[in-house]
Order: sequence, then structure tokens, then C-alpha cells
Amino acid sequence: MSQSDSKVDHKTLLAEKMAVDFRRRDLFRLAAAGTGLLAASAFGVGKAHAQAKRGGTLTLAWLDAVDTLDPHFTMSGGSIKVLNNVFNGLLKVAYDGEKVSFVPDLAQSWDMVSETEHVFKLRDGVKFHNGDVCDAEAVKWSLLRVADPEVKSPHAWKFEQLDGIDIVDPLTIRLRFKKPFAFLPVALTGSTGRAGTIVCPRAVQESGKGFGRKPVGTGPFKFVSWLENDSLTLERNPEYFEAGLPYLDRVVIRLIKEPSAGVAAVMAGQVDGLSVCPFQFIPQLRKNPNLAIYGQVEGNYAFLGMNNKRAPFDDKTLRQAVAFAIDREVIVQQSYFGEAIGAYTPISPPMTDFYDPNIAQSGRGQFFDLEKAKALRAKSKVQGEINPVYIVTDGFTGSGGMGTRNAQLIAPMLEQIGIKPKIELVDRAVWAQRRNAGDFDLYDEAWIADLDPDETITPEWSTGKPWNFVGYSNPAFDRAAAAAGETMDVARRRQLYIEAEDILMDDAPLAVLAHMKVFKILSKKVQGFEYIPADLMNLHSVSLA
Repeated sequence: MSQSDSKVDHKTLLAEKMAVDFRRRDLFRLAAAGTGLLAASAFGVGKAHAQAKRGGTLTLAWLDAVDTLDPHFTMSGGSIKVLNNVFNGLLKVAYDGEKVSFVPDLAQSWDMVSETEHVFKLRDGVKFHNGDVCDAEAVKWSLLRVADPEVKSPHAWKFEQLDGIDIVDPLTIRLRFKKPFAFLPVALTGSTGRAGTIVCPRAVQESGKGFGRKPVGTGPFKFVSWLENDSLTLERNPEYFEAGLPYLDRVVIRLIKEPSAGVAAVMAGQVDGLSVCPFQFIPQLRKNPNLAIYGQVEGNYAFLGMNNKRAPFDDKTLRQAVAFAIDREVIVQQSYFGEAIGAYTPISPPMTDFYDPNIAQSGRGQFFDLEKAKALRAKSKVQGEINPVYIVTDGFTGSGGMGTRNAQLIAPMLEQIGIKPKIELVDRAVWAQRRNAGDFDLYDEAWIADLDPDETITPEWSTGKPWNFVGYSNPAFDRAAAAAGETMDVARRRQLYIEAEDILMDDAPLAVLAHMKVFKILSKKVQGFEYIPADLMNLHSVSLA
């Protein structure tokens, strides 16, 4: 749902106000280089809700998994949607209906002194939910927690080039990097970035590993309770620093595993919305006059991963055959019910400076070509029928469309080239354990809520990176991806990503499938929801009519 109808004069006033905070023109260059998206687009956000009603409880059905509420450890989109309302980052994601940008959040201003040095002036008077002051010391402690190799945060890679943090004064910090870091704007957001989410030092020290069940942040809502397999409850933070926000008194998040139960609840008005929705229910929900449907193609990609570390998929030719044997249009129509587009590479449409809208005519990337797939299969090392183990997790797992549906469509496609997978259906925990351990031949997954090409390909496919579950390694790819992440010039960065993508798609450690729409369903009595195409459920400005 577009929000590009903000009045021009309102945008202008916001731009003039925010220009005071953005003190260097280089900042805009950094944000554009780091995301491929214009920083100036942030000026369409922050709409006034003068008629918003205060109070009330918002009840939501949460269909995607919540693993932990410690932002420095979560790997779950379902958790991030909660965390975005409990914590803040130095920066936050903003959206004007057309482009994503990154603007100050806990930071009052951001001064890019050089390509490797950044100074943040913090808001005065911000407190954590336990009453502790959020100052430069707390921010430094939080960022260093992520960077500390002893902590073992899965997001530590985002601070690999961090050279040091200096406290200039109680409300000012300086971040120094060894090299330019184009991904920095995303890393420092309090939602999808996670590395830049600011946690309360004392609360972490007191709770230890239990902090993920007792989160303490600075956000508009405080954590109240987490009842296992039942619900999460948040309540209004009366000392929140955004004037007048939030409007709601409480948010009750009902943890529902069965999507049809969540859909039935929202259709009947028993809940006020769904955090995400399986594609097959969208036509039915669109017909309900009491519901608003938010969603579009976001920064994501679904794929079939092939284990490069063992036979038979240690053979590049066989992997290429698989990539050309898959008919993406069938996947789009039957697995995603038309609510997606076929993927040629991992980089998706929202990354406007890096995505090629004419890629279908370019000859680049992966696409369906059965004759080519058969020819490649005839050249592969292993001949005769192959029966690879294809692990699939049961049930609905979120915005990526994983589960049995993709496997049931892909299996007969692969049979046409002499590959007959043995599909093993396992629960989510076992699936994750086996994926992480490399105990599979094939598996399908989706990386979602990506706002920059660096997070789209670098941690997943670079040699030895923590999310490279298939064990892919190519030094040429590593060099191109790393160089792109250290380049501020957008045109040069684009060329480096094209180089990296072409190597990756040719080596085919994965077969890309689709870029998907991601949906949020809300009752029309829910007012002031601002859709952000990063799989977020931002409740800061939400009220109940």
C-alpha cells in the first residue's frame, strides 16, 4: 500500500527541519551508496495523527516464529517485528511510499567526518525502560557487545571493520572504521540492522542469557510478559522520547502456529491483525471490507540451496543443471499464488540503484531452460538417477514461503533431468539444526527484509561466513562482494555487485526462485499504520478508531 500521497508542503517542512540535523552533505551520499536508495526520501515520514484516539489494546495474531527478544542474537523476522517496538537504534528505517531511507533515531544528528569516521550526537533525556539513562556510555557498551568475538553474536560481521568507539562527551560518540563501510546505515538501525539496536547494559548484565526473555530497551512499548506458545504482551512506555507516542496502552501478540486459525480470527474480528499472511489466503482477505491489506515486493529472495561440500552437488555442472531446470513462473503462480516475481539473481527491486528492471532481457542470471539443463546434466560427474536428500520444514514459517509447497513443485522439475529428491519433512528446530550442520543435499529458504545488496549476498555466500550453510567458496566472488561493501561510489558499487552476482549465479550454489510480496493484514479500525517494506510491524503511531 503506497503512502506517497503525503502533501508536498508537509514534506518540505520536514526536509527543512531535518536538514538542520544532517550537518554534512556527505551523509546523503553515504546513505545512497550504502543502500541504493535516496536518503532524502525520509522526509515523507512522520505524519501527524492529530485525530488519533489514545488508549486501548491492540491484539495481533503472530504467525511467524519468535526465537529470542535479544536483538543481538535473533535470526527471526517474527522477533524483529516485536523488537522494532521495544528497542531503538542509532538510526531507523523510513519509507515515503517509493524509497527506503535511514534517518536518526536515538541519534539526534549524524556527522560523517570522513568515509571511515562517523560522529553521532544522541538525544538528551532518553531512558531505558528500567529508568537507566541511555547515553554515550550505554551506546558504546551495546555496540561493543555485538562486536566482541566472545559474545558470539551472529551479527558481529557487521562490525568487522570497526576500529574503535570514542566517547566525545556524555551525549556524543565517534565510530572509527578501518575501511569505508557502505552497509553502515542498515547495520545501525534498531530493527532489521540488529547490530545497531541499543540494549540496556545493566539489564543484560543482570539477566545474562535470559535477556532474550526480559528485554529492556528505549522503545515506545515496554516488555511485560512472554507466555510460551501462547502470547507476548507489551505496554505503553509513558516516557518515550517521540512526543505524544505511542497512542496504544497495550499490545497483545497471540503466538499462533496454524495460519488458518490466524486468518479465521482476523476475518471474524477476534484479532486486529496478522503479522504476516500466507499467500493462499490473500484473495479471501481482500474480499473482506473490514480489512486493509498492506504489502508489495520487498527486499528478499527465495532459493533452493545445494550442499557444495559433498557429492553430488560438489559438481558445478550438476548445480547449473538444477538452476536451469526450475520453471520460476510455475513457482510464482502455484507456490506464491501470483504474489511474487521470478528471480534471476538475489538482488531485488527495492534496491533501486542495484536492481536491473530489464534483467529478463539481459541474458544474465538464472532462468528456465530445460534443454540447457538436460545438456548440462549429461555432462555432470554422476550419471543415472540421483536421489538427493531434500530437507523441508513443516508448517508456515514466515514471509519466504518455505515449506512443502516449493518442494512439491521443484521435485517433478528435477525428475526431468534424472534427479529424484528424497523429501524429508522435519519440524522447524530439526530443520534449522540440520541446515546449520550441513546435513542435507538440498534445502529451500528465503532471506527477507534485505535493504542493501551487502546483506543480500555477503554473509550468505562469502567463504566461511556464518550463514553460508551450503559451504560455497570462490575467491573471485569474495573479492567482488567485499570491494562493493567498501565502495561509496554508487556506480562503481553497482558494477562490483554485477560482477559478484554473475560469478555466484554461474557457480550456482543456489538456484534463485522468486522475490515475494510480504503482507500485513489489519482491521480498518487500526489507524496510523505506516507500512515499511522491510517486513516490519511498526506500531509507534498506531491507534484504534
